[in-house]
Amino acid sequence: MHDRLTKADIQKMKEELEHRILVVRKEALEDVKTARAHGDLSENFEYKAAKQFKNQNESRIRYLEGMIKTAIVIEDERAADEAGINKRVTVRFEGEDETEDYILVTSIRGNSMQGYITIESPVGRALLGKRAGDIAHVNLPDGGGYDLEVISVNTDVDDDTIEIRRF
Repeated sequence: MHDRLTKADIQKMKEELEHRILVVRKEALEDVKTARAHGDLSENFEYKAAKQFKNQNESRIRYLEGMIKTAIVIEDERAADEAGINKRVTVRFEGEDETEDYILVTSIRGNSMQGYITIESPVGRALLGKRAGDIAHVNLPDGGGYDLEVISVNTDVDDDTIEIRRF
């Protein structure tokens, strides 16, 4: 599957990739070498931890390389008052008084616990292109759904502050 990412997403991944290859990889290899010098590897926790960190870094490098290689570059050409990538959308759930703020993002930046909702998620798909006053129907995988009233759409989101997802 190819992820739909913005040029800014790919740039952030390239920066992290470069840092991991040029800085973190060297540090991880040095840590393994230092821990190995402490003797018996079967009971050497430092060695095991250093190897684990080195392997995690290599895994992240492969992940980033794969994401960059297979990404489909997209741009959000929606009007300023339409919900789109890197825009804050304030919604009200049907039958409730309280509002929620969501920032629509690409898959690499999604973090629903912090209000970053991917454009591929049911809520993200429902909100794309909506304006203040519109009703967005969220279709759930089980066939159900619910409605959200769009209260406002704002472009006050700074793309550089939204981190790419870690694992």
